[in-house]
Amino acid sequence: MLIDPKQKSIPVRRQCQLLGLSPSTLYYRSSGDDSFNERLMRLIDEQHLRTPFFGVEQMRLHLNRLLVENDVTVNAKRVRRLMRLMGLEAIYPKPRLSRKNPEHTVYPYLLRDLPIDRPDQVWCTDITYIPMHRGWVYLVAVMDWFSRYVLSWEVSITLDASFCVDALKRALSAGTPGIFNSDQGSQFTSRAFTGVLREAGIDISMDGRGRMYDNIFVERLWRSVKYEEVYLHDYQTVAEAVAGLGRYFGFYNHERPHQAFGGLTPAEMYGLVKPPWPVRGKDREGEAKRSAASSLALRAHSEAADQQETIHLNSTRSAPS
Repeated sequence: MLIDPKQKSIPVRRQCQLLGLSPSTLYYRSSGDDSFNERLMRLIDEQHLRTPFFGVEQMRLHLNRLLVENDVTVNAKRVRRLMRLMGLEAIYPKPRLSRKNPEHTVYPYLLRDLPIDRPDQVWCTDITYIPMHRGWVYLVAVMDWFSRYVLSWEVSITLDASFCVDALKRALSAGTPGIFNSDQGSQFTSRAFTGVLREAGIDISMDGRGRMYDNIFVERLWRSVKYEEVYLHDYQTVAEAVAGLGRYFGFYNHERPHQAFGGLTPAEMYGLVKPPWPVRGKDREGEAKRSAASSLALRAHSEAADQQETIHLNSTRSAPS
């Protein structure tokens, strides 16, 4: 460990600055009951990807089946607390589960029956939980709905709104969508987040609570990220998680073919890279609009594409006490 918390002559924050690290890299290592909770959270996360309709009671029954050989059981109170900590809830139509912040405005859903046929017509965002060997981090991404191109992403060890605002500003530094869609999470209804969108003149759209398919493309992105990257690597530190996710998003945007696009990559659909073959079938409708905007997109997003493949250690936030 290069950081010495017991060093009195040089404060910990200054040590981090000298090493070019964020203070959040001093993420605490838990033990005892916390380690068991972390194991449960990983099991919950894996099962939620397979059965996102599982509520607290179904998840409790599932966990107890897995733990029966260890003669250990978990109750609904623990499962509910961990799922809330992870930002997870069953995605099916259901009554309101929590009170909204009365100071936050919830905007209507604008995408119903809207044909989305070009890049930068609609952007979307979401947050997911990323397990590590000890502890976890949260990941937010901003994605172009049409092309599935990930415009920006940030990592944090807390669920405050600031890292979501940072991701939004990074995405907007390269372009502007007509509509920005999110769920009704407090990070996205916060004045700091919606204020950036309003200042840019962007229409704000928010999913109805519990609607399963409103933000389905981001949910599919999380599934790909976890099965193709996170679960294959046992991240030991926040810095390792940031580095691994940085490599993956570069691969996802520029190398990973999508069946829905006939084998084209998100970068090719977005207009950053010329496709190796003509766009056919259902994708032809938006081709003229994409071609007209392609040269502008190549210029406007070249810097963003380079940044996307760079490791952003300063994307983490300070650890909770």
